[in-house]
Amino acid sequence: MLEIALMLEGQNGLTWPRWQQLARAAEDLGFAGLYRSDHFTNATPPELDSLELWVSLTWLATHTARLEFGQLVSPPAFRHPAMLARMAAAVDDLSGGRLTLGLGAGWQEREHTMFGLPLLEMPARFQRFEEYLEVVTRLLRRNAPVDFTGEFYTLREAILLPRPQRPSGPPVCIGGNGSKRTLPLVARYADEWNAVYIPPERFAALNARLDDLLAEQGRAPDAVRRSLMTGLVFGRDAAELRAQLAARGRTAEAYRAMGVLVGTPEALPEQLAAFAEVGVQRIMLQWLDLDNLAGLEALARRVIC
Repeated sequence: MLEIALMLEGQNGLTWPRWQQLARAAEDLGFAGLYRSDHFTNATPPELDSLELWVSLTWLATHTARLEFGQLVSPPAFRHPAMLARMAAAVDDLSGGRLTLGLGAGWQEREHTMFGLPLLEMPARFQRFEEYLEVVTRLLRRNAPVDFTGEFYTLREAILLPRPQRPSGPPVCIGGNGSKRTLPLVARYADEWNAVYIPPERFAALNARLDDLLAEQGRAPDAVRRSLMTGLVFGRDAAELRAQLAARGRTAEAYRAMGVLVGTPEALPEQLAAFAEVGVQRIMLQWLDLDNLAGLEALARRVIC
């Protein structure tokens, strides 16, 4: 059965009151998880409020009891891999084992430039990301001290103590749609693959490619959970949906071609079923109206069984 989760853009006006009320609503309404982006700012002005990722997830770990949660996704330039592994293990322990550690190569040039963080050009960006994954997974999954020498990171007899309560620590999720660079890394390192904004037919093709890559690594297809983060244009009735589409400046057909769900509560189950049929196990619906709790409740009543 397809699991329904929420995804918030943390750099898009997320404040403590909004984060707290949305987390409580997501748990009370029965969503499977609550995820958020890891950005300092948006790709284009204006700047909006943005909660720091790990501080917000630490609060979530101690103020919810059931929700799974994590970030979609953290880029290497923001935090040293050893520090990220330490924080992830601690927050996962604090939550009783509900964190998924989402990682990606990074893409947003503006925030990297603004804060003096090296995004890097291709292919160096993915070379660094591969080293990042190697360091993070070794630290989380190995009980013995870790030695590593790479171009970007060096470790000497490094070990995380206390060891994560979950064997191997929180599951690692790699986000992205690239078949040449991203999916091979998913097959080697990840416990979950998170695709982004693609329609069912594209997901099906990438999903089959991932199965082949997993076989090359000697891993079973079910070793990696398949999830999708995508947009949602939602109206509680036809009039509200028309207003949403008019405000965003695209047609429903154009959005659906991008993999975005569009409709009133009655229209969404069929669109969700199309993703389930091609192998999506969990879908993270991007909820942009951070103050619209009534709409969130209407969504939950229709799409969560």
